[in-house]
Order: sequence, then C-alpha cells, then structure tokens
Amino acid sequence: MPEATNHVDDGIDYSDIENKYQVQYDDGFDNLVVVDGVPIIDKSKHGKLMDKVVKEFGKKGVSIKHDDIFMPWDSASGKSKGFMFIEFRNEDDASHAIAAIDNHPFDAKHTFRVNRFTDIERYADLDETYVEPQVEEYTPREHLRAWLADPHGRDQYVTYRGDEVLIHWHGKPSQSEVAYKPDWKDFLYVAWSPLGTYVATLHRQGVRLWGGSSWKAQQRFAHPLVKLIDFSPCEQYMVTWSNEPIMVPEGAIQGPQYFSPDDEGNNLAVWDIKSGDLLRTFSTYNEGDPPAVKKQMQWPVLKWSPDDKYVARITPGQMISVHELPSMYLQGKKSLKIEGVVDFEWCPLGEKDKEDIMVSAVPGAKPTKKVRENKLVYWTPEVANQPARVTLMGFPSRSILRQKNLFNVTECKLYWQNQGDFLCVKVDRHTKTKKSIFCNLEIFRMREKDYPVEVVELKDTVMDFSWEPKGERFAIVSSNDPNLGNPGPGVTIKTDVSFYQLDHGKNDFRLLRTLSSRTSNAIRWSPRGRHVVLATVGSSSKSELEFWDLDFNTDDRKEGQSDWGSGIQLLGVADHYGVTDVEWDPSGRYLATSASAWTHTLENGYAIWDFRGQELVKHIQDRFKQFIWRPRPPTLLSKEQQKAIRKNLREYSRAFDEEDAAEESNVSAELIALRKRLVDEWNAWRTLRRKELGEERLQKLQGKEDAKEEIEVWIDEVIEQTEEIVVVD
Repeated sequence: MPEATNHVDDGIDYSDIENKYQVQYDDGFDNLVVVDGVPIIDKSKHGKLMDKVVKEFGKKGVSIKHDDIFMPWDSASGKSKGFMFIEFRNEDDASHAIAAIDNHPFDAKHTFRVNRFTDIERYADLDETYVEPQVEEYTPREHLRAWLADPHGRDQYVTYRGDEVLIHWHGKPSQSEVAYKPDWKDFLYVAWSPLGTYVATLHRQGVRLWGGSSWKAQQRFAHPLVKLIDFSPCEQYMVTWSNEPIMVPEGAIQGPQYFSPDDEGNNLAVWDIKSGDLLRTFSTYNEGDPPAVKKQMQWPVLKWSPDDKYVARITPGQMISVHELPSMYLQGKKSLKIEGVVDFEWCPLGEKDKEDIMVSAVPGAKPTKKVRENKLVYWTPEVANQPARVTLMGFPSRSILRQKNLFNVTECKLYWQNQGDFLCVKVDRHTKTKKSIFCNLEIFRMREKDYPVEVVELKDTVMDFSWEPKGERFAIVSSNDPNLGNPGPGVTIKTDVSFYQLDHGKNDFRLLRTLSSRTSNAIRWSPRGRHVVLATVGSSSKSELEFWDLDFNTDDRKEGQSDWGSGIQLLGVADHYGVTDVEWDPSGRYLATSASAWTHTLENGYAIWDFRGQELVKHIQDRFKQFIWRPRPPTLLSKEQQKAIRKNLREYSRAFDEEDAAEESNVSAELIALRKRLVDEWNAWRTLRRKELGEERLQKLQGKEDAKEEIEVWIDEVIEQTEEIVVVD
C-alpha cells in the first residue's frame, strides 16, 4: 500500500484531503474460505461436480460461480484432494457462506465443513500454552414454563377482542386476574403451542413466538402473508402456510432463516423453532389447479409423528412422502407408492410408550420391553374390482401389520384414541342401489395380538365421533333427519347421542345408553375423561349445553349389575346464545364457550362454566374473536408418585379445605364490611337530608312572620241542640 505523503504546492497543504479520500487496498484473505468434505473425483467429472456445488450453495442462499472455485489436484493420481477454495466478494459474504454451508450434507457420504482460510493459518500457528479462561458471570435466562410454578396452581387463557389481546389467570374468584396485557399490533390471530410454551402471533411479515414470565419475543419466522401455522407435537418444529407463493426480491436478505431463490413459487415452509432456521419449503398447489381445488386444501397439510422424528404429506391418489427431521430428507430415499390413497393418520404415543422411550434414551439403561415402533394408518377406495382397504403400517420398517377389506364404501374417517389403544374407522356405506347411506364403525384393538377388529353396525348417519381420553368409551352423534345434508334457514337437525364401552368379557363394544331427540351436534370430552359436554354449535336457533357424568354411580356397575348405563347422569343444562367454540381447560374442571365475531356478530363474548354446568363468568363483548386455554405439558410425576398422591388425597385436601374456609371467611368479612359501609353511607345521607329539610322549613316560618298577610279564622259555635226519640212499632 503506498504511503501517504504531504504535498505542498504554492504554499497549499493537501495532506488532509489525501488522507480523507485515500483508497484502502484489501490485501487480506478474509474473503477466502476452504470447503472440506468434497467428493474425490477425476477430471472427467469436474464439470458435473461444480454444477452440483453451485446448486447446493444456491439452496442455502449463497450465490457463487464456477470461476470463484479453485480445486487442487493430486498430480500423481490425477484426482482431486477432497477440498476446494472459494473466493467471495468480501468478508461479509464469506461469513454468510460459513454460517449457511458448514455441516451441510452434500450427499449420503459427504458433509461440507467450511472454514475461513485465515482461520486455518491461525490454528496452525496456535500457541499450545494453556491459559486459564476468564469465567464470565452467569446470567440466568427466564424459564419458558414459569407459569407452571404458580403457587395457586392456576391455569391461563388468552382472549382476543378487537385489536386487544389479554392473557388471564383463571382460578377462584379472588385469584382470577389479568396476567399480562401485551402491546402486539397488526396480527391475524393468536395460537398456543401444543405444550403451552409459546404463544404465536401471525403478522404480515411472518410469525413471532412469545413466552417466559416477561412475555418477550423468543423467535421469529419470516414468511410474508402467512395465514396458517401448525406446531409439531413436541414443539421442535413449526409449519407456516400462505395462499400467496413465495417471492424473493432482488437484494433480499439471505441466510438460513430466510427464503432463497430456490424457494420461489412454494407456499408451505417447515422451520426449526429453537434456531429459527428454514428446513424446507413445499407447494400445496399443482400447476393448472383451478381455484375450486385450491380452496379444498385440508389442514394440516403436513402430519407429524408423535415423537417429532417424521413428518409426512400425501399426494392424493398416488403416494405418502415421509421426511426425516431435521434433515427433511425422504426416509429411505423413497415415498410410499399407494395407488388411490385418500387419507392417513399417525398413531399417537401413550404415556407408557413415552416412558419406554425415556428409559431407552438413558445411557446404560436396559429397557424392560422393546420400544413401540411408530405406526400409521391409511385407506384406499374401491377401484374396479378391488375393494376399499384400511391398512395399518409400522414405520420406519414399512411392514404391513393389519389390513381390512371394505365394500360399498362412500367415505372413511380415521379416529385414534389419544393413548393409541384403539383406532376407529368410521365407514359410510351405500346400499347396492346407492339411494341411502348407513354407517359402520370398524374398531381396531391396538394393544392386542394381531390387532383384532370389532364392528359396530349403525342404521343412521354418524355426524360426530369422539373417544374418551385415556378410556375405553366413545360417543357418537347420529341422525336420520330427512333435512340432514341440506338444512334450510332456521331448520334444526334432530340427533341422537349414544355412548359405547368395551366389554372385556365378550371382547365387543356394548351400547351404554342412547339420548334421543337432541339437537346436539358436537361432543367435548373432559381431558380427564368421565365428564362430557354435548353442545349445539353453529345453529342460529339452538345453543344448548348438556353436562353429563358417565361415572356418577359407578358402584352399581362394579357390583355386576346388568345395566351398564346406570352411571350416566345429567348434571346440568345451560345455554350460550350463538356459541361457536367449546373447549375444556387442561384440568378438566372448567369449560369455556365463546361466540366469535369471525362467525357472526350477535352477542359475541365468552363464558366459563364448572363441570356441573354452573356459570362462573360471562362477558358479552363486541368484536370478540378468540378464547383459548393455555395447554399444559405432561406431568413429571411417575405413576407411583401419582398413586401415592391419590392414596393420601384426604391429607392433601385438608390444606385446600383450610384455604377455602379462609377465603370464605375473608369473603364474608369483606361482604359484612361492604354492607356496613353502605348502611353508614345511607344513614349519613339521611342525616344530611334531614338537616337540609329542617333548614328549609325554618326559613319558610321566618318568611311567614315577616310577611304582612290577613288571616281569617273560622269558629264553630253550637246555638241549640235538640234530642228526639222515635219509637217504631
């Protein structure tokens, strides 16, 4: 670099101007990176390898050309040495390439490792003398599940009204309060993550996740015009969808957390929640699809395995593609080719399955039994002479566990029990003339050998089906109303609600009870089981809520009585006009109903009920949109600890009874104080008014004495009095 000199011409010093505009020459190598892990090839494959390298860098948003790459060759063998040099325009581009490409899998056998050229020299000349590192002061981070440590054990819920979001504590009347009032602006809607760790807001620029006791922003995902999101069951990943295709303008920010030119045209994105990195994008539309087909998209498009290891999507009629996480590569490098496939679902993991997985993950631990493999079920319709078929498959082994042929099938719906103990396939069938529809329930018992199937035949159309959580019962809503399928304005469909339970003696599902002539069209089980609410949702004329207890009198059934339905008891009936959403809280003690302005504008708001149907809270609010309970993660207590708590529940309940009594006494004292204050205010007001009235009367009397008026006095005087006696014969 030339040295700056002071020039003096005609007595004028230009040194300050030269120093200000002096050109700095960059003679360093900070813009040069070394890529290791490159396949060793001969010169005949050089062009193809360069094309592949440029493409892989482009997928990560790093733009390079062939001229930027230098690959050293071994003169003896004529092959490459397994690494290459890439020169970038500046240091910032090199830093971006290192962050995006380092540890990137190039193929099944090679993974790129990227380092700065100057770092290699620095590490080669590194002083090996050990120097004690300086210990930085530890700054604890806020816990993302701090709300679980609430001393009162309260739950939370979020409400969205107009442009205002409020996060509430829910407990006893004296403990219910607003927990946080955020200032989030310009968003579409809010959503909790499955375990309640985050709350998400959808903005025009993308998605933001909030959490912790301070409710600070924890992560953001840049997906413009996002409309829908979906979390993986373990909260490791998230899917975003927009009806608008991805567009990457020229000069846009590039990096692992942003879209690259290769993502253009897609509209579905998969993200890593902790790092915020984009894993992959897809398109939910095919070229040439008419608008009607685009509107029929089923959500979620991607379906997660319960352990977050796989995510799958269906190409209707052709195949199911299962991708591994976090690489998003096709599992086994190929999709499941299934001709005519219509739908599929993953089998949930039960609590026992999760315990087995945790035990197997402990180093050196010997699991008591083999960890249960993931399973999925799919169905295919009748084609030519082939019957419709339901197939149960193990994954990733891809072994067929069970198949069931079905005939005269119109449609199938798949319903898993939340512990993975049972699978119900609701089969809508038609008669040979195809003039009428009836229903069968094909129920797979998943914990038994060879997966036996029980069939429940029904004559009516089933409108809703729901398993009891952690139980062996299910409920259905059925109807034979002639208006079903084409109800007119103001027409209410008559329905029947039936409860069934597994009879272990006969290995069949027995009808417990049928509730006829209802208008209910939705079943909502308590997350703890036993209690269920039957609701009429989305009707303009009916909005009834029925609260039922299916174990109200369990002693009769346990003593062997034949009437299994004797324990079913109606606890209460309520009404919430215009109800659109019904949701239990995680404890199963409270139910929330809401009427959203997104559906109609009549008496919007929400109400909270106890499990008996007693109304606790009701708020009528215009422009009310959402009410969502905050989910709770699974308990950390073992089965033995839970049993010990149930065994000693009376001892624990004493403390709660004392708290309740203290609260009642406090409420009574507050009520007495309020009444006394009101009486004192009333007496003070009366005393004041009496004083004011007395002063007014005194002023009037004084005014009368001062005024000169003529007063006439009338006096009655008796002049004569005669007494006459009349005798009547």
